[in-house]
Amino acid sequence: MRGLTESLALFSVPMKNRQTINWKRLPGYALASVVIGVLVTVAVLLGQYQDFRKSPLNIPESGVVYEIAAGTSLKQLAYDLQRRGITGHPHYLVWLGRELDLAHRLQAGEYEISPGMTPESLLRKLAGGEVIQHAVTLIEGQTFREMLAVITASGDLVHTLDGVGTEELMARLGHEGENPEGRFLPDTYHFPQGTTDLAFLTRAYNAMERRLAEDWAAREEGLPLNSPYEALILASIVEKETGVAGERPVIAGVFIRRLRKGMRLQTDPTVIYGLGERFDGNLRASDLRRDTPYNTYTRDGLPPTPIAMPGVASIHAVLHPDKGDALFFVANGSGGHYFSRTLKEHELAVKKFQLGKSVSLPPQPDQ
Repeated sequence: MRGLTESLALFSVPMKNRQTINWKRLPGYALASVVIGVLVTVAVLLGQYQDFRKSPLNIPESGVVYEIAAGTSLKQLAYDLQRRGITGHPHYLVWLGRELDLAHRLQAGEYEISPGMTPESLLRKLAGGEVIQHAVTLIEGQTFREMLAVITASGDLVHTLDGVGTEELMARLGHEGENPEGRFLPDTYHFPQGTTDLAFLTRAYNAMERRLAEDWAAREEGLPLNSPYEALILASIVEKETGVAGERPVIAGVFIRRLRKGMRLQTDPTVIYGLGERFDGNLRASDLRRDTPYNTYTRDGLPPTPIAMPGVASIHAVLHPDKGDALFFVANGSGGHYFSRTLKEHELAVKKFQLGKSVSLPPQPDQ
């Protein structure tokens, strides 16, 4: 009760305004009356104080979003809450903060004050920094350009990168000269008010670095991949090839076997990425023949960079691919793929699923 005792002293009369009282000359009944009056006053104040600290604040059912600016004192907070009609006893809130030793621990930020919250629970929330968390979601398969559009559209981030080019952006992240494609981990990120777009991107970049390093360290032996970055590139292709969770390691296995055999990957998503804005939604045979650094029909091995942000499942699939023997696959028209061991089987599957011909297909291989 140290804080309350100190605060009760606020009601004391300043020394220079006091008149000296000779207690020895007071009649006994007068002295008793003074003592009783003081005790009654103290009891009333203590009773009101205890009721205050246990009683819910005046909060509407929808709650209140309240922002504390940096440097706000407990007294300023208390009287602002009174002005807003949230509490009617600012001096009691000050007493409570001192008693709980929270008066100097209030943290700036944006808070949600909920119905039923008491003064004590409010102060503990403010001192604990339990600020409102905003969120932005980066989706698997998004390109860097698409990811930036999501970040730019967010009204919860502080935008500091408007008009900044890709090279300058990567330099500000501390990774000058790196291609940004695929470098950020898709996830839902929560953050407090005041977070900048640069801080957000730094967090997503570091998350991908950690995830890739952990999975690379636990990879299967003998993969035809020379670095974590090559794994990232292949994972981005797997991400764009299928949205079916169970197919990711199977498709990764196809690509790994092709790399081992020196076969070209021949995957449409890389061709589409290489076409850039020239792609109109319709991939033509002429596009497959158009040579770009990303055309895996005309070039051996992996493309020079990732083509999108791969998710955790695609990274894991590439580093722990399926052990089957399929070397080809084609979309089966129902969201998945048909896998084949040989080119002859693959050509039959293409006739059935892409040309609509009635052909008999062999059983699916053990992927």
